[in-house]
Amino acid sequence: MPPAPHPWRDALAAVVALFLPVACLGCGAPDRALCRSCRAALAERPRRVRLVGGVRLDAAFEYEGLVRTLLLELKLRGRVDVAGPLGHRTAALVRRALAEAPPGTVVLRVPPSPRGRRRRGFDPVVLLLARGGVRGTGRLHRARVPGRGLLGTRGPAGAGQKERTALERVAATVGTLRADRVQGRDVVLVDDVVTTGVTMAEAVRAVRAAGGRVVRCVATASVES
Repeated sequence: MPPAPHPWRDALAAVVALFLPVACLGCGAPDRALCRSCRAALAERPRRVRLVGGVRLDAAFEYEGLVRTLLLELKLRGRVDVAGPLGHRTAALVRRALAEAPPGTVVLRVPPSPRGRRRRGFDPVVLLLARGGVRGTGRLHRARVPGRGLLGTRGPAGAGQKERTALERVAATVGTLRADRVQGRDVVLVDDVVTTGVTMAEAVRAVRAAGGRVVRCVATASVES
């Protein structure tokens, strides 16, 4: 079923396009970052479920094709205009996780790397959830590990997180996150993209180490494991 028309929103998009020309990232149609047809196709993409650190992870999308393009545009080029279509489904998964969890469950975000946060100037997870109507979430904290600095910075050998092997990434990630004030509490963890699952598994470890219990993990996109 095609999305319902929104005359005022369509008119506003047409005016904006006169001054800031854009093209659909899915098909190249003019005037919108994501045209109506591509939004409908995006809404039909299946969700993904996997285990990370022994906890169920619900992902709004598989990290491929158009979803990958939208997330890269958001995170690398600051295209906040694409956050809505991704954020609505992400936020819906968070709300469902909270509805199925015990009362008093808190939502904690996995923090971006310091380097990524400085480059973008915003936290993608905060933006995605806000576009879906979820606000006021807490977050985990980066912990400085002796000899390793902060996760996301370049180490002694000059290798970033993405350039490391799987074993190097695990070694570089363990112990780098810290959870506060979660003792005896249930937690839903949220991140934007889960690839190997190493960072999310570290988030689960951090909550458990602080005396909390992770009842669900949620991500905007996940690489199929």
